[in-house]
Amino acid sequence: MNRRLLVIVGTPLPDTLTHALAGSYVDAARAAGAEVRVIDLAHDPIPDHPRSRDQLRAPRADRPDDLPLDADVARYLDDVFWADHLVIFHPQWWGTTPAALKAFIDRVFLSGATFRYRERSALSERLLAGRTARIVMTMDSPRFWNRLVYRGAAEASLTRATLGYCGVRTVGISRFTPVRFSDDTARRGWIDRVADHGRTDAASRRRAPRAATAGAAAADTELANSSQT
Repeated sequence: MNRRLLVIVGTPLPDTLTHALAGSYVDAARAAGAEVRVIDLAHDPIPDHPRSRDQLRAPRADRPDDLPLDADVARYLDDVFWADHLVIFHPQWWGTTPAALKAFIDRVFLSGATFRYRERSALSERLLAGRTARIVMTMDSPRFWNRLVYRGAAEASLTRATLGYCGVRTVGISRFTPVRFSDDTARRGWIDRVADHGRTDAASRRRAPRAATAGAAAADTELANSSQT
């Protein structure tokens, strides 16, 4: 069975290097036989910032006052459930991710759908278990600066506090830098490298992710208290 890859382009700016990298990955993965869906936050709707607690959790049948999911959020969540491998492309802004990507995460990675709180425990029940992920980040910061000063904040936030908390295992992180001083030769090399990742991911052995739909929220517990990159 073909791998199902969901590519998330996490920048609100169109026609960037991030898009060129994502496009190269998508083309190579499809050519290698993978099914690929793309969410591009430069063109697809960016979910509005949550304005109530209801917007941070999936609705439940036994909570009749819960708000229904926004149509765009429901569609994005279905894409996450469909995929067995997530690939997030984003530029590093202010040491972490753009607000557009953070808004997407806040509204789509919902309590009761992608994870479930455990009673009297800080550990989550990981409802996206079995899935894998890859992170591709562009930045101007030198690698040593990102590691020593920023402490890999963008990567840690995505891989540990978000994907890992929901059960998704990150299998690779690519950091392309410095974008601001790069030439066409360097950028072409980066584009070719992510194409290799696309072919590799398409050919990787497909694991069986946990079946998940928005209906899985029924057993949820209450929510606890620059440059062309």
